[in-house]
Amino acid sequence: MFNLRTSLIAIAAVATIAVPAAVAHRQWMLPSSTIVSGEDNWISVDAAVSNDLFFFDHRPLAAKPVVTQPDGTEGKVENHSVGQLRATFDVHLTQQGTYRIAIVNEGVFGSYDLNGETKQLPRGTTAANLAQAIPAGATNVRTSENVGRNEIYVTQGAPSDTIFKPTGKGIELVPVTHPNDIVAGEAATFQFLLDGKPSANLTVTLIPGGIRYRHDLKQVDLKTDAQGKVTFTLPEAGMYWINVTQPGGGRGPGGPGGPGGPGAGAPAAGAAPAPAPAGPPARRANYMTTIEVQTN
Repeated sequence: MFNLRTSLIAIAAVATIAVPAAVAHRQWMLPSSTIVSGEDNWISVDAAVSNDLFFFDHRPLAAKPVVTQPDGTEGKVENHSVGQLRATFDVHLTQQGTYRIAIVNEGVFGSYDLNGETKQLPRGTTAANLAQAIPAGATNVRTSENVGRNEIYVTQGAPSDTIFKPTGKGIELVPVTHPNDIVAGEAATFQFLLDGKPSANLTVTLIPGGIRYRHDLKQVDLKTDAQGKVTFTLPEAGMYWINVTQPGGGRGPGGPGGPGGPGAGAPAAGAAPAPAPAGPPARRANYMTTIEVQTN
């Protein structure tokens, strides 16, 4: 048993490294149901960060999600509880159509040198307040803006599409096939936008749950086409985790550190240190979701 478990961990680790821009542990939300009938239902959601998909073995995904109801108004997360290995919460479904439950992380991360010391950007730094966060005289500025989305979709009654109106920030799903209408053995198509525009060559990774109990991850790796679309056919019903990342780790223009970072040129001998950058930081974005594939 020990050898089998060690092998499974090793396989999961290698597979994770193989996914561009992937982290050591996978973040996920798992709803009790993705499709319900009637007019007044509840769903419960588990949220965690783990090695094995949909198994609690690392830490909770503690951030409180935002619920968007089918009519576009904000819903309510109820009974939110954060434990040692997972978080749980409930959502009351009172409208007909599709709900989005999302955790969106936005921020600018990086460092700079000042008076011979390297300092980190403070928490809460954004592209809007970046100039104020970097003091005058700072050099070797390295910044990266990250927009991460972790979303799930739940439909009461017939599917709807109001919640898929893009915001223009980060990677977003504009489904051709509704995520609550995917059937095993049938082709489905998703379109992904990056900052509001269809994006080619995004890496799309699909992994079915239950990897704790099998050697083969059954991972599927795809690339979006020129219209940001990817088509896939999943052979088995069940819950699948989808991760979408930018090519090359998602570095934007301006080099590794964005404008003013390495590669921007060193000051001439005796010259004053370069000022803090005025331009935008490098951009990174990623997207995650959990979908349920139905039986035919």
